[in-house]
Amino acid sequence: MVVEASLMIEQENGSVRRGSSFKVVKKRKCKGTKRNIRRQIEVVPRTLERLFITCCEVFKGHGTVPCPDDVQKLCHFLDNMMPEDVGLSRNLGFFNPESVVEGNPRVTYTTIYQCENFSLCIFFLPATSVIPLHNHPEMTVFSKLLLGSMHIKAYDWFDPDKSNNPGKYKPRLARLKANKVFTAPCDTSVLYPMSGGNIHEFRAVTPCAVLDVMGPPYSKDDGRDCSYYRDFPFSAFSNDKSPVAEEDGTDCGWLEEIEVPEESEMDDAVVQLEYDLSGERSVGRKVPLMAVSLGQPIGRVPERVDAG
Repeated sequence: MVVEASLMIEQENGSVRRGSSFKVVKKRKCKGTKRNIRRQIEVVPRTLERLFITCCEVFKGHGTVPCPDDVQKLCHFLDNMMPEDVGLSRNLGFFNPESVVEGNPRVTYTTIYQCENFSLCIFFLPATSVIPLHNHPEMTVFSKLLLGSMHIKAYDWFDPDKSNNPGKYKPRLARLKANKVFTAPCDTSVLYPMSGGNIHEFRAVTPCAVLDVMGPPYSKDDGRDCSYYRDFPFSAFSNDKSPVAEEDGTDCGWLEEIEVPEESEMDDAVVQLEYDLSGERSVGRKVPLMAVSLGQPIGRVPERVDAG
């Protein structure tokens, strides 16, 4: 069970009241259906509005990679974001479970906003849950760990040239770029189409919340479908024909593409909140946005205006 909260403005007898609405629902993934929270008259938290505007400036669309100055600008913004900016708190029940979840707990995610150029998503990982090794084809991704501790393992292809790809479901050499535990607050991590740990795995040490800014987002129609992998130590397939000598393979491994693993299935927590971020209703640019809490009500969700 989860508790969802949304910022709202309600009009009562001609007066305006700000606060939060809560609804307890049980989330399960259902094909073709989504669970929606009732609409309210919404107000955009200032920090999220500025994040949206920054992303509009940074991401230019398919086939482009943000320039170094834009990467630095977005990283600086995300580095200053707090859990409260998206309605979260480390005091919530989700982040302080009374007991450990048995088996393979499912990950919950919610899409804050998505367009052709970028998407904003938050992933909620119970302790011991895993998002398996997966790639981000032709994408630049900024990951901001908002709460909790998470082990991240990340790889890049040793030779990204597609002509040297041995084929689907055959081991391919990759270089290990990260293999350690990160604890919030920490710096924003960035991966690029060919570098920065484009293929990564998230494994929750404690309950976690991570904000992912992806540009452009996944799109099967545009050739950006998600692939999953299983990794093997370098020694498992190394031989005389390997491009790396045994003594130089300590930071290398082999990745084998696999079918979509069962543990990759997630629960979709959908909160439809419409905001007019343009400031001009004639433009009609409506942006679905959310503030979600898990475990217990958090009262009024604060606005922050000092990030950036």
